[in-house]
Amino acid sequence: MKTRMLALLPLGVLLLSTSSCIFLPSTPSAVHDFGYPYANVPSETTSSPQQSPITVDAPKWLSDNRIRYRLLYSTPTQVRFYSLDRWIAAPSELFEQLLRNNGKQQTSPVTIQLQVFEQQFETLNKAKVVMHFTVTYTLDDKHPQPRTQDFNLQLPCPTPDAKGAVSGFTVLTKQAVEKIQTWVATQNFEPHL
Repeated sequence: MKTRMLALLPLGVLLLSTSSCIFLPSTPSAVHDFGYPYANVPSETTSSPQQSPITVDAPKWLSDNRIRYRLLYSTPTQVRFYSLDRWIAAPSELFEQLLRNNGKQQTSPVTIQLQVFEQQFETLNKAKVVMHFTVTYTLDDKHPQPRTQDFNLQLPCPTPDAKGAVSGFTVLTKQAVEKIQTWVATQNFEPHL
């Protein structure tokens, strides 16, 4: 009879009742962002009427807050996720906020399509962070033809783990903002036929 009762109990209850250890459900041990400053006064960071929106879109599979990684050396087609570390929001939302808070006003709409945002392990002890995105920019009403540019960025991780991924993306996303700003600035002066 006692054996039957034990078989009906969930495993967690059985483990708790038979040992002195306490098992808690797993929760993220850390929630991360890109470390950008929040020191600006809210009125300075919100879009003014003359400032056109900056939009970052991502495919549905990249719209959650998990930190992705891939083992190129063993299973390059399998996307994996860290179980104890998460982004505070989806990467596209964090990237959009970083672009909006950079202190530079944008006069024309900029749309970014984020396609890849993951850590890739080349070996067990060597990893890099990778971003691939496309920027679309329309200069003004006189030049309504949108201009697009693909960006493929990568940076070695300081450590081959979740902490290294977060550190790498903190640097890489700031580099991405600089590259986008530089490219948009060149579009304002270069004639396109």
